[in-house]
Formats: sequence, structure tokens, C-alpha cells
Amino acid sequence: MKKLIVTTLTLSTILNLSAQLSYPETKRGEVTDEYFGTKVNDPYRWLEDENSKETKAWVETQNKTTFGYLEQIPYRKTINKRLTELWDYEKNSLPVREGDYYLFYKNTGKQNQSVLYIQKKLDGTPEVLLDPNTFSEDGTTSLSQFSVSHDHLHAAYGISKAGSDWNEFYVIDIPSGKKWEDKLVNIKFSSIAWYKDGFFYSRFDRPAEGKNLSGKNTFGKLYYHKIGTPQKTMNWCMKIKRIRRTCLAQR
Repeated sequence: MKKLIVTTLTLSTILNLSAQLSYPETKRGEVTDEYFGTKVNDPYRWLEDENSKETKAWVETQNKTTFGYLEQIPYRKTINKRLTELWDYEKNSLPVREGDYYLFYKNTGKQNQSVLYIQKKLDGTPEVLLDPNTFSEDGTTSLSQFSVSHDHLHAAYGISKAGSDWNEFYVIDIPSGKKWEDKLVNIKFSSIAWYKDGFFYSRFDRPAEGKNLSGKNTFGKLYYHKIGTPQKTMNWCMKIKRIRRTCLAQR
């Protein structure tokens, strides 16, 4: 009976809050495209411009409505507290062997990002190699890529800011943990493929100012980066058959 009463009160609270909720109106534009003789209306095309004042005002209004509703739920803090308790335990990934070293991720419980540790041999002492929690003040910058060279002396890694698909690539020494000055930008949907003293990766042309989210990503290009050199000095390889001539010649 007690559970039934609680459930009834919970449902009653949700219904009362929903009855008070008033959604803001969203403007409909007059946009129509024609595809192979078929007309398709797209009234919300204006929302694709994330930098316009109208779009920003719309997002602000939507957030105000959403969080205004969520903050009124009486048991929200209780759920948050319980979930935090359940998630607060140490987590370790499987170790990966790279030459004489073992790499693994560890999270003490409530860290925003798991930390990458390294230890020499199985009986070695674990040391921090990369701590993504130090990449930004709010802890929203994550480690998106990590690839060790064939000689196990270097690693290239990517970072993603606030969950963005856009990445930046950097280079670090495995034995010493020393970070190189290499910085590669305008990278999206790319892996890292080591070859001798560098690696292949793909990138797009630099997006226009303010168009990082809405700009079209077309004509991705394949690059070879020799570690220790600036990104701007490397030519891109337009066709696979030209890789050896245009990329490896950079070495």
C-alpha cells in the first residue's frame, strides 16, 4: 500500500507540473526545396544557423523552459544523490602491452575523464601518462585518440573539446612522458596510422569563422605528419597512388 501511495503521489506531481508547462512557440519559415519534382518544406531551416541571434534566443528560451520544469521535480535531488553513490567506485580498464610498458585507464570514481596510466613491466609502479581532467578547467575535454608508434617510443593522441567531432592531435614520448610541440588541427573522423617516424591522418580544410558546427565537411584530405615538424609544412596526398611520391618524400 505504501508503494502504491508513493507512486500515486509521484504521478500526480508529474501531471501537475506538465499542466503548468507552456512551451515557447517556434517560428516557421517559408523555405521549400524541390528534389526530382517533389517539393519538400523545411520551415525550421533558420535554426541551422547556430550563430544567429534568433537561434541563440530560441535555445535560451528552450533551456529556460526545460530547466524550469526539471527544477520543480521534488525527488530530483534524491535521484541525483543516489546515482552519484552508485557511480562512485574505482574503475580500471584492461591493460595493453606496448613493448616493455603496460598502459591502462583508471577512474577513481567521480572523475570527469579516466586517466591514462603507464607502468614498466608487470611489477612496475603505475604513473600518470595523460590526465584529460587537466586539459580544461571544466573537465569536458576528452582523450579521443591514442596510438603508439611501432617502436613503442612515441604516441600520437587526439583531444576533443566539449564533445566536438573536431580533434587536435599531439605527440608524447612513451618512456619519459615528455610532450612534443607538435599540434595538428582541423581534424575530424580520422584515425592514426604510424609509418616510420611519423603517421598518416586525414583532415578537412579549415572551416570558416563561426561555422565549426554548421560548415560542410567535404573533400577530406590524407596527410602524412613527420613528428617534430610543423603541420603547415606537410603536403596533402590527394590520391592513394600518390602517397609515396607526395607524402613519403617529405621524410
